[in-house]
Order: sequence, then structure tokens, then C-alpha cells
Amino acid sequence: MKKILVTGGAGFIGSNFCNLSKNKYEIIALDNLFLGDKRNLTPGIPFILGDACKTKDLNKVEPVDYVVHLAGTSSAPMFMGDDLVKGYMNSIESFMNVLEWARKNGAKKVIYASTSSLYGNNPLPLTEDQHVTPLNHYAVTKEVYEHASACYNRVYPEMDIIGFRFMSVYGPNEEAKGVYANLISQFCWDMARGLSPVIYGDGSQTRDFTNVRDVVQGITLAIETDKKLGADVFNIGTGRATSLNEIMDALKKAFENPVEATYIENPVKEGYVQGQWADITKIKEVLGYEPTVKLEEGIKEQVENIRLDRIRQTSSDSLR
Repeated sequence: MKKILVTGGAGFIGSNFCNLSKNKYEIIALDNLFLGDKRNLTPGIPFILGDACKTKDLNKVEPVDYVVHLAGTSSAPMFMGDDLVKGYMNSIESFMNVLEWARKNGAKKVIYASTSSLYGNNPLPLTEDQHVTPLNHYAVTKEVYEHASACYNRVYPEMDIIGFRFMSVYGPNEEAKGVYANLISQFCWDMARGLSPVIYGDGSQTRDFTNVRDVVQGITLAIETDKKLGADVFNIGTGRATSLNEIMDALKKAFENPVEATYIENPVKEGYVQGQWADITKIKEVLGYEPTVKLEEGIKEQVENIRLDRIRQTSSDSLR
């Protein structure tokens, strides 16, 4: 059985990967619980309280075959104000530390989270060969990941380093992320509390809302493939653009007592992404990926599994 270390393993995407893969792989979850919650993990999954920035914490894990790196500063708002330098250090240090630990311990592949934020307002659909100019500090760190991976793989080609540009990922186990959670989750939490979700502008902005189960599918395909991928990068999405108004319509159908949205002037004056829609041709052709979770199904599940008691905090001021 393949042995896999998941950094950020108690977080949103990490815990979903661990829970869905626990019978397929020998999983070890490492997390400092900044944006994670040990309760996200299915009982029986080995958990280590630790920070991917610290080699001494990684060394608590025996050598593994693969590393899925999902730790590190994970959204643009986490780079604001006094957190700017800390955000850069946490993101880049954890990534490079994991690469070094993985190589020295004989891992075959490191799979990591990049981001669709790299694309900004590039022409749609978004393709991996487009020129990217990051619009925020978070995206800058992910571009560093991708360039560092290419350099690292040229020196140490025996270990593949595969990046995934996640689109707008939603699903269970986001409660610990609070204000950094996906819009579907935040809108859902607001409506469950009888509050009106806040939408910037007229709600026509679009995102490629992708269920976390399909993200897990993509990661699994990268682990399982026999193809030598080097330092390749793939979009993970659905290939479909959905407006925030459409999301509200789906949520209102899922709730028995729907709440209308509140529309306000967009306070983000620079770098706001108006549209997101992934071209997923490459990941289909190379890895055999096909999105499986329909948006309406994923939203219904989200509503049926609300855990308001676990939510750290929410705010209508998070990025829309």
C-alpha cells in the first residue's frame, strides 16, 4: 500500500483527501491546526500536530512514497496588513522545506496546491499555457512554487513535483477556515443563520465552482499515473462558469426558508476577478480526469450537512 504524507491534512482539502483515501493508501496527516480541525478527520487516520515549516516536525514522519502538500498560507486576505511578511514566509518556507524533506527521504512525487488566482482576469477559458501576472501576494507565492518546482526538478529529476491550479473549491470541512472559506460555504452559513449573503456588484461575476471530491480525484490520478510528469502544472475545475446569482438560486432551492442576497457596490477597486472558467483539456488528456459532482448536487449536500457549531467566524467582508 502506498504511504502518503498530507501536510495541512486536517484542513479543508487535506481532510477530504485523507478521508476519501484512507482505505486506498496508508495516510499520515500533519497539521498545525491554524486553519484545520482534527475533527475533520475520520477516526483512525494517524495525525501529527506539526508545522510543515519545521523539519523537526516533518521528521516525526517515517519516509513516505508521496507527499500531498496542502499546508501554508492559503488565501489572499491572509497577506493583508501586518500579516504580509508572515504570509510569505509561511507559504514559501513550508513548500521548500517539504521538497527537501521529500527528496531526502526518497519520495517519488510531491503534489502541491497552486491556484487559479495566478490567472487574474486573463481571457476565458483559462489555459495552463497562458502568460500569468499575479494580482495579489497570495498568487505571487504560488507562482514561486511553480518556478521553484521547475528549477528543483531540473536538478533532481527523479522526483516529480506536480502542481494543481485549483479553481473555486467548495465542499465539507471548511468551517475552520472561517472568513477564508469558499463563497458557497459562506453563503450557506449566512442563510442557515437567517442572514442575507452579501454579493459585490450585480452578481454576474463567475467562478468555476469545483467540488472537493473532484479535487481529490485529480490528486489521486496524479499519484496513480505511471507517466513521468516532471514539474507539470494542471488546472482542476469543471470547465463551467457559474455566476454568484446562479449560486444564490441553487441555495434558495436547497433551503426551505430562502433568504435573499444583499447587493452592494464592489469595494475591491483593483485586481478583482470578474470571471473564472477553467479549460480542463490538459488534465483530461494527461491524467484521465472527468468532473463527477454536479453543482446542484454539491450545494444540496452542503446545505444538508451544515455544522454551524464548528464555524470559527464568518464575515460579509471576505472577498467576493
